Amino acid sequence: MTAESDLLSSVPTGLRIGGAWVATDATFAVRDPATDAVIAQVADATAEHATRALDAAVAAQDAWAATPPRTRSDILRRAWEIVQERAEEIALLMTLEMGKPLAESRGEVAYGGEFLRWFSEEAVRISGRYGAVPEGTGRMIVSQRPVGPAFLITPWNFPLAMATRKIAPALAAGCTVVVKPAQLAPLTTLLLTQILVDAGVPDGVVNVVTSSSSRRVSEPIIADPRLRKLSFTGSTPVGRQLMKQAADGVLRVSMELGGNAPFVVFGDADLDAAVEGALAAKFRNIGQACTAANRFIVHSSVAPEFARRVTEAVRAMRIGRGTEDGVAIGPLIDGDAVAKARDLVADAAGRGARILAGGSPVDRPGTFFEPTVLAGVTSAAEIWREEIFGPVLAIAEFDTEDEAVRLANDTEYGLVSYVFTQDLARGHRMIDRLETGMMGLNAGVVSNAAAPFGGVRQSGVGREGGAEGIHEYLETKYTLLPSS
Repeated sequence: MTAESDLLSSVPTGLRIGGAWVATDATFAVRDPATDAVIAQVADATAEHATRALDAAVAAQDAWAATPPRTRSDILRRAWEIVQERAEEIALLMTLEMGKPLAESRGEVAYGGEFLRWFSEEAVRISGRYGAVPEGTGRMIVSQRPVGPAFLITPWNFPLAMATRKIAPALAAGCTVVVKPAQLAPLTTLLLTQILVDAGVPDGVVNVVTSSSSRRVSEPIIADPRLRKLSFTGSTPVGRQLMKQAADGVLRVSMELGGNAPFVVFGDADLDAAVEGALAAKFRNIGQACTAANRFIVHSSVAPEFARRVTEAVRAMRIGRGTEDGVAIGPLIDGDAVAKARDLVADAAGRGARILAGGSPVDRPGTFFEPTVLAGVTSAAEIWREEIFGPVLAIAEFDTEDEAVRLANDTEYGLVSYVFTQDLARGHRMIDRLETGMMGLNAGVVSNAAAPFGGVRQSGVGREGGAEGIHEYLETKYTLLPSS
């Protein structure tokens, strides 16, 4: 416990406004979901604090935009180096505040850190073009400039990666930011902010407001005409509301929203690879990921064997606090998440699904739910429509390729899909036919800092990561130079 206590005592718990950590009269508790113990009291921002944070970002904007790209690059690179140096601390902190197994937290440190490194490299590659207009009457210059102050709202499930995936491209592009981390897991973002300060980020460039009420701090920032960009990762209903608020200011908007990912296994699939991919796609982060596979659509010729293998693996998963050795399934984030998983399983079972493993909350302190396998799930079940956000693997069967496509696309969401087949031509057809922004072909994990992350339809707008990510924070300007 000493290492945990020492770490927690070293993490800032105030707001970051301008060049200072700011205490507030009110605080809110951050709890370890594995024990329900309070691990920190964090500053609870008011609307006034939110406005002050935006004031600081606006005041720093011009100087940061004028900072040479190489300087911005070097700062982000140094931040990545510090993250590597402090990887164990950051991983432990994530496990303490949101519950994922320590091995997964270490993986997130590697993944989340890559956004700092990737966008340190992209900062010096912002480019435009120059050329003659078709009529030969002049020359055009197309240039890129920072959008301006950005408001970034991050979720609790990947507290490092979701912060770096937004902050890094904004800073690389020359934008200042105000960050609002999730109430349930704000500590990792606060530690990351201190790392950015240590790396040389100037005062006012990165500001952080933690709050027990997202609306209280978000509304005044979004309504302020000085704000030019809003980026949000979270649920689709909240994203819709934020887009409505952003419309009044005609803000540039990026939204990474809900998912309902299909995982399609054809009869010719390598079942060993499909099972391995299924376990990764479903149980990463205890199923609490927007990219988590939700609906396992398996060809009837291999469905019984697929179900048997995943059930065997799931029954062997160890449940426990994420700091314990060998734990595969940590706690869900809170009691509401447990209740949702329980109700979805009960509804599916009531509509004819068979529970092959798990299916219930775990009778122990904390918010644990058994890793679960359901077979015979139908499209009438709520679990077919709703994002599970828990460790429940739901299997349905199909017989033809057209049926698989119909089932996979039978959702309002379109974030990611997974397909397992050894038929290359079929794989290419699935790339064209599945209506998602990302796809794993014989792969159960798709996220990579160098790739564009985002969805279609109700899963959001815009892309994060890759060469595309920095353009979310840049405006294109065209200048005409007439011929003399």
